[in-house]
Amino acid sequence: RRRGEIEMATEGDVELELETETSGPERPPEKPRKHDSGAADLERVTDYAEEKEIQSSNLETAMSVIGDRRSREQKAKQEREKELAKVTIKKEDLELIMTEMEISRAAAERSLREHMGNVVEALIALTN
Repeated sequence: RRRGEIEMATEGDVELELETETSGPERPPEKPRKHDSGAADLERVTDYAEEKEIQSSNLETAMSVIGDRRSREQKAKQEREKELAKVTIKKEDLELIMTEMEISRAAAERSLREHMGNVVEALIALTN
């Protein structure tokens, strides 16, 4: 009887192998799915790269706008400096601010000029 049982077990093993073989052909369709997802990922990367190329085409326009803005700001700053240079300040006021606030001559002069030579306003601005 043991011999029959062994044969039965062998037949069972064969059946299992057949089941394994039948599930074998089902695996190859899974691989294309993985490749499909990879293709989808590649498509997303390609779309992203194309969007970047489109955006970079607008770069020249953006740079010219920035350049124009900078030149306007620079001109405005130069005009402001010319206006401030026209303001007359007293030497005594300048020395007072320098000694009391313990700041450089340039900083004291700047503050006085920005406040049209008014010592009180310049001192208040420097303390705030």
